[in-house]
Amino acid sequence: MKLWGGRFSKETDELVNELNASISFDQRLYREDIQGSIVHAEMLGAQGIISQEDVRAITEGLEGILADVEAGKIEFTPDNEDIHMNVEALLTARIGDAGKRLHTARSRNDQVALDFRLYVRREIGTVIGQILELEAVLCRRARECRSAVMPGYTHLQRAQPISFAQHLLAYGAMFRRDVTRLEDCRRRLNECPLGSGALAGTTYPIDRFRTAAGLGFDGPMGNSLDGVADRDYALELLSALSILMTHLSRFAEEVILWCSWEFKFVELDDAYATGSSIMPQKKNPDVAELVRGKTGRVYGDLMGLLTVMKGLPLAYNKDMQEDKEPVFDALDTAEMCLPVFAGMIDTMTILPENMRKAAGRGFINATDCADYLTKKGMPFRDAYTATGKLVAACAAQGKTLEELSLEELRAVSDLFNQDVYEALNLENCMALRGSYGGPAEAETTRQIEEIEAFIKARSQ
Repeated sequence: MKLWGGRFSKETDELVNELNASISFDQRLYREDIQGSIVHAEMLGAQGIISQEDVRAITEGLEGILADVEAGKIEFTPDNEDIHMNVEALLTARIGDAGKRLHTARSRNDQVALDFRLYVRREIGTVIGQILELEAVLCRRARECRSAVMPGYTHLQRAQPISFAQHLLAYGAMFRRDVTRLEDCRRRLNECPLGSGALAGTTYPIDRFRTAAGLGFDGPMGNSLDGVADRDYALELLSALSILMTHLSRFAEEVILWCSWEFKFVELDDAYATGSSIMPQKKNPDVAELVRGKTGRVYGDLMGLLTVMKGLPLAYNKDMQEDKEPVFDALDTAEMCLPVFAGMIDTMTILPENMRKAAGRGFINATDCADYLTKKGMPFRDAYTATGKLVAACAAQGKTLEELSLEELRAVSDLFNQDVYEALNLENCMALRGSYGGPAEAETTRQIEEIEAFIKARSQ
């Protein structure tokens, strides 16, 4: 007999049972379900709704079920549809009528809303911890290469000289935003839906503030309809994870380019690369490629849940059973990608001499040449035109700007003097870019220290 079976005179069709059951995936909420049930029972007892004897029996029974689940002694059954009914059926079988009193003043609607919030809140902490570990890796690698000159790119064309440290720290800035986005999501979701009932609250004298405090929430949700119908926090989590995966995917794309023979800025550790079944020379960046590919999977999770929620009237609808699998999948994906990606970055060999060689071609000091003339008194637009003529001459002769003789430079402008070669030196070009956020070593050091302080503040 179903726990909800009193109204029905026929057994549920077997295919309907299969469609309706969610235990195959929502069983991972068992900890949250038991935690919420214990706090709910304690509140019922404190309010005199059930006896303290029943509270003790329920609490001991639920703690025993939790221990048995974690010891692998319990197998949940689809006959009881979901994790809530599985736990309640197990509890009733163990302690009798007291187990049947647990559901007083509660519905599966507010129960699942609670379990899911508790789960998402916990998993956000896990993802944040993994991002911070990746940030620590980026800080360490950036410290190693603050003086490593590389070409910065726009349109995938060599543009201006930067350091490899600054490039890594750009991703450090992105991952900081990912952390704060997840923290914002966690703060907004930290309201307790328990006590909303099916949708309209309850006639029992419950204390929603007590259950909210007992479960670590800031307070109860203020509207019982919203309490059971809201999945904004799940959508917000999926959005934050999608942006996080975007950052990982962009980084992965650059790693794939950097370890190609055409760039060869880095060499991946053998533990984070794979080979070819037919080409013995190959060393493939499969970790980066898989992270790039799995990003689309997380986007799909977000779009799937947005589509489920977009037309639902208040309050709870069975469609909302489809909320969990995309969230579980996105979390599983992100939590698998982050530590592997951190390991890949931590162990890769950085090849600064190849970066410097690439920086030496492509006229990435052209802006510095124009700035040199501007500082000598020439309007920037005229300096831009003069430098463009020099670049064209260099391209025709196969030279770099710094390889031009002073006579050749002065043929374009008599403002050029011997000190131009110091201005065109790539190391100087990078070192002089000391504006806030730039590639100069003092600035990258500041950026590293800021990220390290950010990590420390969240590790205390």
